[in-house]
Amino acid sequence: MEDSYQNKTAFIKGDGGYYRGDSQAANDDEGGHSDSTEGHDEDDEIYEGEYQGIPRDGSGKAVDGLAGVGSPTGRDGQNFRDMAQFEGERRKDQEELAQQYESILQECGHGKFQWTLYFVLGLALMADGVEIFVVGFVLPSAEKDMCLSEESKGMLGLIVYLGMMVGAFVWGGLADRIGRRQSLLICLSINSVFSFFSSFVQGYSTFLFCRLLSGVGIGGSIPIVFSYYSEFLAQEKRGEHLSWLCMFWMIGGIYASAMAWAIIPHYGWSFQMGSAYQFHSWRVFVLVCAFPSVAAIASLTTMPESPRFYLENGKHDEGWMILKQVHDTNMRAKGHPEKVFSVTTIKTVKQMDELVDMGGDISTLRRYKLKLTSLFQQVNAVELNLFIFLLCFSTSYYGLTVWFPDMIKYIQKQEYASRTKVFTKERVEHVTFNFTLENQVHRQGQYFNDKFINLKMKSMVFEDSVFEECYFEDITSSRSFFRNCTFIATLFYNTDLFQNRIINSKLINSTFLHNKEGCLLDFTDDNNAYMIYFVSFLGTLAVLPGNIVSALLMDKIGRLRMLAGSSVISCVSCFFLSFGSTESGMIALLCLFGGISIASWNALDVLTVELYPSDKRTTAFGFLNALCKLAAVLGISIFQSFVGITKAVPILFAAGALAAGSFLALKLPETRGQVLQ
Repeated sequence: MEDSYQNKTAFIKGDGGYYRGDSQAANDDEGGHSDSTEGHDEDDEIYEGEYQGIPRDGSGKAVDGLAGVGSPTGRDGQNFRDMAQFEGERRKDQEELAQQYESILQECGHGKFQWTLYFVLGLALMADGVEIFVVGFVLPSAEKDMCLSEESKGMLGLIVYLGMMVGAFVWGGLADRIGRRQSLLICLSINSVFSFFSSFVQGYSTFLFCRLLSGVGIGGSIPIVFSYYSEFLAQEKRGEHLSWLCMFWMIGGIYASAMAWAIIPHYGWSFQMGSAYQFHSWRVFVLVCAFPSVAAIASLTTMPESPRFYLENGKHDEGWMILKQVHDTNMRAKGHPEKVFSVTTIKTVKQMDELVDMGGDISTLRRYKLKLTSLFQQVNAVELNLFIFLLCFSTSYYGLTVWFPDMIKYIQKQEYASRTKVFTKERVEHVTFNFTLENQVHRQGQYFNDKFINLKMKSMVFEDSVFEECYFEDITSSRSFFRNCTFIATLFYNTDLFQNRIINSKLINSTFLHNKEGCLLDFTDDNNAYMIYFVSFLGTLAVLPGNIVSALLMDKIGRLRMLAGSSVISCVSCFFLSFGSTESGMIALLCLFGGISIASWNALDVLTVELYPSDKRTTAFGFLNALCKLAAVLGISIFQSFVGITKAVPILFAAGALAAGSFLALKLPETRGQVLQ
């Protein structure tokens, strides 16, 4: 092993004239030594400037092979070498680094360090899973506090995906510039701060704004987390352990479901200051949902930056020290503290910024043009087949995952409507109603001197009826209406029965006193809210078998077989949707689809990480993840429009898109067994 690393070192030093020491380093005694080489023989010590590619004095070689800008050594007034030549040398450096880096990870082994990082990054991924469910769980309660219409609720549901779309693109690109760890800390901090604020703000607009920025923050977690973790994993462990990492997204969904079930129904967990400020139990739930993100931030501060990021950006010492930390941590945990990290020098990559920033006489416009060209090349590297596959799969997946609960609600409404009791031409006199009236239709009735006191009316309809000398007091109604009715000498005291409740009716000598204030919209009932928590819990738990199977088989059968196979089975499962005519049947199909499709997501995450080079990995991953969220918005909008109209269109649309995606998946390159580029 030691001989092999010496050979690699000699190869790297021999290319481009690396040198040892200079006059100042020799005079500085120990001051010129790099921290990263402390403890090694003097023959292995390397001058710090060598890591940055600084040429020896009088060599006539510019930094990293660039002509000396504005210096006598420049040829024909050239300020920088040809871009194509520079990119070619840069790619060669990256290939050499990839091979050596894989060998170094093999020497470091897989142990305590990777498992510690696994749980730390798992918390960040868990925070992403929680974010998806928060709005759906709080809507049944928040809609009452904020008086949300159907349009407002729909916008609140989509705003999270829009925020995550922006966040994935922004943080993915930033992670390739300033580092994985730093970017992840920033995006998690933004998520935590605005999740915290959203639990306290009172208005709909401010709540919407906070959830948008919370989504922007957490949007960076998936592209950064998988890229970050992959750069500590050797080739034979990568597919399996990245798939195990996906488990935390499921844990996030289970955590959100359990917390919603445990907290939101407890209305006693609330306080208010007059009518201006209210803090109900659903706000406690929003606050608790920020805990995984806060825990991830606290844990991440103890972890180092990705050494691969440092090496790709020419920071040899920092990358070497972190790899030595990984090696020593694992060896101590395995009972071999005496093993020494044998690597002394690691290949670094020529930097594009040197071409832009070191040219003092290059115009500002030229500098930015080169940087924009580099960014375009990063985005342009994404395969068209992968684009189309993501659009097909994401539109179908997110569309169906929202369509399932909506169909369950629709089935519940249909079943509820089938139990409606109808009363015709009844005559009621001198009767006091002080109990709940629910799910009834009264037509052509006559009510004389009746009292409706301290009454809840739910899904009650009175049509073509007459109320004479009746008294309504302290009435709370939901989805209840009086149509074409006549009220004679009737008093309404402290009720919400006015305007939108009494339709096309006559009021003769009737009076309204102290009408109830507040929102007059109809809302989701509490039983349906419980059903939302329960269905989400089961749907999230159902992906556990798919996670386990994909983790165990990812490195055995390959990424493409896993991706295409899971997509084909998901496509076939869509045809079973036509048999889901009952509530329990739809729940079972939801669990089946989620359990199968999760293997595709896991394979897609692994494939994306391995498909792109390290200096473009999070940018490409973030771009693709933003595309997923855009497809999610489209899928949700399309599928929701067919709820209660037809099953055929959503089923055929999803099946066709998944079939097309399965075909395109086979055209993607297989990355199993390859070193991490």
